[in-house]
Amino acid sequence: MTEAKKEFEITGKHVLFGMIGAFSVIIGVNVFMAVSAVRTFPGLEVKNSYVASQNFNADKAAQVALGWTIETDTHEELFRVSIRDENGDPVEVKTISGTIGRATSVVEDQTPEFVFDGQAYEAHTGKLGEGNWNFRMIATALDGTEFKQRIVLNVKH
Repeated sequence: MTEAKKEFEITGKHVLFGMIGAFSVIIGVNVFMAVSAVRTFPGLEVKNSYVASQNFNADKAAQVALGWTIETDTHEELFRVSIRDENGDPVEVKTISGTIGRATSVVEDQTPEFVFDGQAYEAHTGKLGEGNWNFRMIATALDGTEFKQRIVLNVKH
């Protein structure tokens, strides 16, 4: 005689464990993604947006009055920032600084030291990886006017 095989039956316990397992995976992935997002991108442009907004129009008018155009170039490990006046002549500034980094992460951010070569400002950055980068520049004109600009770089090798 052969024994009859008992068919598998889904019970309430099976459904409960399946639901707990599925929601555990979903919640675990969400927590991992949230922690990764906060750790790699602070999301902070200015410390106090209200205070920054109070001076925005005056700061923008002062920058526009300078008549500067900014061009950037990367070659190997050299980053070059060219500041030109309305006549196309190179501009020498009192100070220049900035941060080069990815738009969505602060992991690769760097703050290079610039040197004026008579035509442009150059800094050694190391080789930037391919893709989109941002240069958040702050330059001070000889008359004390602060010039801020975010420049998008598309690095290709």
